[in-house]
Amino acid sequence: MRNIPSSKISEAVEKLVIDCNHFLPYDVVSAIKETAGFEKNKKAKNALYKITENYKTAKKGVYPLCQDTGIAVVFAEIGSEVRVEGNIYDAINRGIENGYKKGFLRKSTAHPLTRANTGTNTPAIIHLELVSGPNIRISVMSKGAGAENKSTLRMLTPGDGIDGIRNLVLDTVRNAGASACPPYIIGVGIGGNFETAPYLAKKALLRDLGSSNNNKDAAKLEKELLIEINSLNIGALGMGGTATALAVFVETMPCHIASLPVAVNIQCHSSRHKSASI
Repeated sequence: MRNIPSSKISEAVEKLVIDCNHFLPYDVVSAIKETAGFEKNKKAKNALYKITENYKTAKKGVYPLCQDTGIAVVFAEIGSEVRVEGNIYDAINRGIENGYKKGFLRKSTAHPLTRANTGTNTPAIIHLELVSGPNIRISVMSKGAGAENKSTLRMLTPGDGIDGIRNLVLDTVRNAGASACPPYIIGVGIGGNFETAPYLAKKALLRDLGSSNNNKDAAKLEKELLIEINSLNIGALGMGGTATALAVFVETMPCHIASLPVAVNIQCHSSRHKSASI
């Protein structure tokens, strides 16, 4: 059994918070640059180049990628051979608080009724998963409200089928329009129940651009949805063209025979997430 002090977890989370708000993942940067090269709409192409300039400025480590530094979402895979010395929830939240403070990042977490700001950007949204091995892998996502507010959950019926799923995804993107800062990365969670579909959709956003679902039917749906979304002519920052989305990631799990839960989680072009292993 490997002992890991809670302080080590806090230190790792603190660094991840600061890094994910200043350094866009390489796969996202590459996809934006590649998309700009293919985009024929001049206004949209210029918007994509401006996004690249923003990335170059942010990676100097002074200014964050976006003024909305988000609510902190944390996915932690806990190895079965690990013993955490202390409370892991407290450790993660301590890291979130310290990261937002030391990084001079905007605190965006408030009480839902009084709207009083917690002042620390905590509590974070924390998802723990038990896995095999002697390590802890932590992924921190800074999720802005612009994209999150345009996301949706719908309890479809089995009769709605694939067409119902497709229509929900397209309607969600169409309704988001330019307001959630495209080009988007779209996470689609299908199955489970009312609480697991949104979890699947959110976790899907951690996938590397260019990856496909291992299931051939889900992979086929990903490709079809990406083509259809990029035919909506919303485009980069709403300028039109074919760059409405960089990727569509579908994740599934079995569900009740009488239900078909579907969640669509939109991520803006500033797809801020970082991972580390302890």
